[in-house]
Amino acid sequence: MKRVLVSFAASCVIALPAFAALEQGATAPDFKAPASLAGKEFTYSLKDALKKGPVVVYFYPAAFTPGCNIQAHTFAENYDKFTAAGASVVGVSLDNIKTLHEFSADPEYCAGKLPVASDADGKIAKSFDLKVADARPGAKNGKGHDLDHGFAERTTFVVTPDGKIAATIGGPGVKPADNVMKALETVQQLSGKKPTA
Repeated sequence: MKRVLVSFAASCVIALPAFAALEQGATAPDFKAPASLAGKEFTYSLKDALKKGPVVVYFYPAAFTPGCNIQAHTFAENYDKFTAAGASVVGVSLDNIKTLHEFSADPEYCAGKLPVASDADGKIAKSFDLKVADARPGAKNGKGHDLDHGFAERTTFVVTPDGKIAATIGGPGVKPADNVMKALETVQQLSGKKPTA
């Protein structure tokens, strides 16, 4: 039995993808994508958002899934702290825009506070050097909809107005809520404002 458990544990470790992402100091790829804010569609432009200050670009696997729900909710709860530090936030996933309309407006998740962009073909995630896992046949999200798209690894980038990455936050050990709080700490340091509890 012990040998079986060790073998199973080893297979789990092998199955985990190595964390890969653009690092601090790299230039963030510019992108435009269909996005939703409070259920209303618009075209999100990173270049335009950076004209107003730092941008937190957070990639997440799929709307209406446990970790992504926690992360979106935590961003929404702390959104005023991000804006007080002069930063904006955008979520990016491979979900279709219809799903994102629902996710962005849901008071339990994005709560109409932060936009979420659709990277349906995964090109944006790949431009940030993120791994994109294949769709899992038969998988469904918390709304019962088929998860018929790929999944970007959960990674957050803090991008400064000059287009440089000030921080890359991610990896298998970073919990969704911690990911948000580390991003908040980074933008508060950039702004010179004291972190708020």
